[in-house]
Amino acid sequence: MPRLISTFVEKANLDSQVHIILLSGAGAGFCAGYDLKEFAEAAGPNAGVQAMPWDPMVDFGVMGAATAHFMSLWRSLKPVVCKVRKCAVAGGSDIALCCDIVIMEDDAVIGYPPARVWGCPTTAMWVYRIGAERAKRLMLTGDVISGKEAARIGLVCESHPAADLDAQVDALLDRMAGVPKNQLIMHKLVINKAIENMGLAATQTLATLMDGIARHTPEGIAFKQRCEEVGFKRAVAERDTSAFFS
Repeated sequence: MPRLISTFVEKANLDSQVHIILLSGAGAGFCAGYDLKEFAEAAGPNAGVQAMPWDPMVDFGVMGAATAHFMSLWRSLKPVVCKVRKCAVAGGSDIALCCDIVIMEDDAVIGYPPARVWGCPTTAMWVYRIGAERAKRLMLTGDVISGKEAARIGLVCESHPAADLDAQVDALLDRMAGVPKNQLIMHKLVINKAIENMGLAATQTLATLMDGIARHTPEGIAFKQRCEEVGFKRAVAERDTSAFFS
């Protein structure tokens, strides 16, 4: 899927009929993250977890490529509006937060639960959207928050009741469509460059390396072993309790 994102972003940017890009989930929800069940439950090393001693640069090559595909949303000259129903968690939050404007259902959730163990958000957008302390509050717990709370703290632009979400997003798109494409591109470039000048690329490099490290720490290896024993779903439920590594 990461490669599909950048492919369609490129196509939309080359299409003179496209004014704005809308990104939403194909099903009931937006995105629950990478499909890690197969990697987590398979016995022994695989593409997600190497044998020891592991090579961080191999992992960095894989995850760096995925991050680059997600960041095509950020690099897109045409603005990207993201509509989130149900959830944008783990890798799904990486995708959503690379977009220019995120609008959520009030009761949808967003967060990065693998921050508890086995992951680090490689796009590192949290601190740039909500500042250091609020980013730490979410990364140091792995908690998810509602769309309403995400909008309140400025992580996303707006949230609305589920029944109103489509109409609210359409109204925004219609309003933006009245602005010339070149004006939209100019403003996006200026704002994005301000964020990039704060060190976004360097932060993402570090975050991507940390993501690989998180899967190869003693706790990361123990989590992988637990997934093999009881299945990914149960291991995640155990991970997300406070007592898992106490």
